[in-house]
Amino acid sequence: MRGIESVVEEIARFSKEHGLYEKRILVMFSGGKDSSLALYILKEAGLEVSALTFFHRWSWRETLNWAMGFTKRLGVEHYLVDVTNGLLREAVGRKGPICINCKKAMLWNAKWFAVNNGFDVLAKGDNANDKIIGALLDQCAGDIRLCDIPRIGIPFFRPLIKHTAEEVEALADEVGIRPYRMYEHARRRQWREGCPLQYIDREEVVTEELMDLAFRVNYEVSKIARARKVRVSVRVPSFEIMCWDCDEGTLREVESVTSMFGGKGK
Repeated sequence: MRGIESVVEEIARFSKEHGLYEKRILVMFSGGKDSSLALYILKEAGLEVSALTFFHRWSWRETLNWAMGFTKRLGVEHYLVDVTNGLLREAVGRKGPICINCKKAMLWNAKWFAVNNGFDVLAKGDNANDKIIGALLDQCAGDIRLCDIPRIGIPFFRPLIKHTAEEVEALADEVGIRPYRMYEHARRRQWREGCPLQYIDREEVVTEELMDLAFRVNYEVSKIARARKVRVSVRVPSFEIMCWDCDEGTLREVESVTSMFGGKGK
């Protein structure tokens, strides 16, 4: 596997070939390993790059704080945008999970933020393991790393899209990128954390109260998960416990937390 120096050099060559050194690039930056590595590589390649992070009332503050520290160390301009009100309008009254609706809204919000603030290109941390078949960003005429789609109206740059999740993990470890972990169960075995609202039960009609419950339960459960170094999350309102590598003691402790919120543990 290639090391970080060769990956940076490859992105530098690609950027030069496609005129990206004359562009202002805005990275959609969640603070996870993928987007952190993408930001790091673009910065190391000498591109003019900034970061954009959307957050809301239910975002993990610990991960947001880590992300802010990371961009400060890189010397990268970092924009923070609170989307709480928009997310409420988009989510309440729909059936969960709300991630699909949220991602669409953030994509278009990022596009308009970039356009209104003088950015020429949006960048994302997608890797080769992400679901891309039939996705809008893969309707590209040429190299899928750079998509110029009229429907979006601004080019998208994905420097990691040809690297697997395992390769991204190794490259991030090589340069010491270790994001703050909430020890969520997540939707994949690989680290893929995010928003606690993803744990609202499927087909449940979303309410603001349910969004609050998803945050409160999973924040308390994350303390247990972090202490025991296992990955745990709880669906609401069913209070289904999801856990990688939990022993009986951990499950009992998680159940004691869910019982405080009206659950019995399943």
